Amino acid sequence: MPSERDTSPSVMRQGLQVIGHAVKTEPRIFTGAVLASSVYGVMTVGSSWALGWATEHAMLPAFREGKATTGVLVAAALLIVGVSVVKAAGVIGRRVLAGVMQYRMQARSRREVTRQYLRLPLAWHHRHPTGQLLSNASSDAEAAWAPLAPLPMAVGVVVMLVTAAVAILLTDPVLALVGFLIFPAIAVLNFVYQRKLSPRVMRAQQLRAEVSEIAHESFDGALVVKTLGREDSEAARFAAKAGELRDANVEVGRLRGLFDPLLEALPTLGVLAVLLFGAGRLAAGAVTAGELIEVSYLFTLLAFPIRALGWVLAELPRSVVGWTRVREVLEASGSMEYGAARLPAAGPAGVEVRELDYGYAPETPVLSGVALSAAPGRTVALVGPTGSGKSTLTQLLVRLVDPDRGQVLIDGVDLREVARGEVSTAAALVPQQTFLFDDTVRGNLTLGADGGEPVPDEKIWAALRLAQAEGFVSALPKGLDTRIGERGATLSGGQRQRLALARALVRSPRLLILDDATSSVDAQVESRILRGLREGSPESTVIVVAYRMATIALADEVVYLEHGRVADRGTHDELLARCAGYRNLVTAYEREEAERAALDADEEIVA
Repeated sequence: MPSERDTSPSVMRQGLQVIGHAVKTEPRIFTGAVLASSVYGVMTVGSSWALGWATEHAMLPAFREGKATTGVLVAAALLIVGVSVVKAAGVIGRRVLAGVMQYRMQARSRREVTRQYLRLPLAWHHRHPTGQLLSNASSDAEAAWAPLAPLPMAVGVVVMLVTAAVAILLTDPVLALVGFLIFPAIAVLNFVYQRKLSPRVMRAQQLRAEVSEIAHESFDGALVVKTLGREDSEAARFAAKAGELRDANVEVGRLRGLFDPLLEALPTLGVLAVLLFGAGRLAAGAVTAGELIEVSYLFTLLAFPIRALGWVLAELPRSVVGWTRVREVLEASGSMEYGAARLPAAGPAGVEVRELDYGYAPETPVLSGVALSAAPGRTVALVGPTGSGKSTLTQLLVRLVDPDRGQVLIDGVDLREVARGEVSTAAALVPQQTFLFDDTVRGNLTLGADGGEPVPDEKIWAALRLAQAEGFVSALPKGLDTRIGERGATLSGGQRQRLALARALVRSPRLLILDDATSSVDAQVESRILRGLREGSPESTVIVVAYRMATIALADEVVYLEHGRVADRGTHDELLARCAGYRNLVTAYEREEAERAALDADEEIVA
């Protein structure tokens, strides 16, 4: 935990900077909220004057004379009601405008964070857990602007505090001095309170984000957790961090429970001192009963401005932590730069990779000196053992990440030089892990492909036929309009993969990249898919990460990767003849099947 001595001044300064940023962003709304709050503050003080006037001109004469005139009573009632109505209008204006300002800033931060997530390259996302990113866009954005709700009230009640102090001084300077003696004690108590509260609230906010990260990780990995029987350990991991958060919140609550009553009590002690001393001055004729009531009531009001300021100060530590985490995202470097080059609108794309190096960390290169090409309209298979860099290469081909060295070119243009959106228009990647939204089949297939115009059903069904998905989609209860659940929960793994492939095909990509995108379908269906792509999609160049020999044999050329380098390239037959590593890899499945069949035959003979 940071030390109280080092943290409090810094938190105060940073908190005021956060508030200043909000005020600069929404100056009109803030001004309106402060004016409304000031009206409330002035009218609150005005209510004390109204009570004093009613006491002096209506209540005391009634007690002395046993009667009161109707005009005076009506005037007193109208005065009190009028002040109350204006004060209520100030409350409504203050709360509405403060809420609007707070929610606008939260919404703006969430949009900015989300846009930044989309701008940042995939390499940046690899370094940050998903739970942390969700926390940045939700609880951190919310905490950053939490002080904005009480802020206009705090500024307005400062006006009330000043007005009340002036009114007290004008009524009776002696009673004012007696009551104001309590202010130094309140200031010292508030100072100590904030110094002790700040580090504890900051820790609680940090733990809140960590709990969110663990929860998301556990939910996202629910399948792994359940299949490995790790429910208890995951629950224990979450419980441990949740327990830390609970203890941190309890510590904050305990501190508030100690100081809040003291801050409430000190103004009350001031009122008691004023009443005791004022009784003597009333007996001596130095003040009237109405003035004593007015001064006493004004001192009861002083507790509220102090508490309102305390609410803002109490939210500052959380605000600083939340804004710091949000700002780390907004100021993150690594966003991709784009040029102005355009790619051809039609025809299969030509692909070339020149001396490409890439690593997720400098000390662990994934690809080194990779060079390959795919002629327009050709089908190229990327083959290699696990960890050879095939999936990383597919991400580079659609510029999800940029290489550390070398170039990736489509139609002779370096992808760094093309305009934003050009690569996604020309190329489509179907990754290993299929993601489907909780939407209809139509919604998942046309996602972002309509460009404002509905995609014709004929085009959708054509893509489904190529992906060998027409049959099972037609059998769904509502066909294209059937909802498929979160992540396509109502479909099998092979069906999800075929829908993901159809989603890419409906865009008519000039370059189609399949990163082991048919691993969940049987070999016959995979063969029909790839044959259909060759025959039914002549406008596309296809690059496929493949393992099955039947699939690889359909490619015009095979690139064999090993240890992040191109070990060999050629046709399937050429590599079988001359590359031992390739031959061992692609025949491993067939060898295993043959060995199993031989073992079964031996067992039958023995039996």
